[in-house]
Amino acid sequence: MSKYIRQATSADLPAMMAIIEQGKQALAADQIPQWQDGYPLATDIQADIDAKIAWVLIVDDQIAGTAALLTTPDPNYATIYAGSWAPTKNQRYTSIHRIAIASGYHGQHLTDFFFSNLITMSYQLGFRQLRIDTHSLNQRMQHIITKAGFDYRGVVYMDHDEADQRNAYQLLLH
Repeated sequence: MSKYIRQATSADLPAMMAIIEQGKQALAADQIPQWQDGYPLATDIQADIDAKIAWVLIVDDQIAGTAALLTTPDPNYATIYAGSWAPTKNQRYTSIHRIAIASGYHGQHLTDFFFSNLITMSYQLGFRQLRIDTHSLNQRMQHIITKAGFDYRGVVYMDHDEADQRNAYQLLLH
């Protein structure tokens, strides 16, 4: 099995959106309200592609996953509650968002591979910390995040909406 990641292009958008829709369905089946209000839309994913922060996981020449790796501060992470970000010399960080694996690839530990590649890319770009968040009910993603080495740091609100809170995690690289 050949597998690698590459930057997404506009031609990848339909496959990426199909994976996002599968992710929405899986979250709904688990009764997790994350991604149940329309977001992320095709326009969100196209904006990631245009900003060159969208990545796809390729397995045997097929798109098996999608993610965004932001290299600019996420406004949702500016304030953290019930905890704090670990102090670092350099406050710059990358953040992983909108990550999903196609349903036909579940159980193959491809998310671990995808995370490892995104972490490595962050390091190569000169970043020494990564951040990520997920819904408090999303046990599957929480397991994947902590398995990748991230530490739970507290709670963040999406767009300052206290009803839309997420568990926040941080990984420091040395």
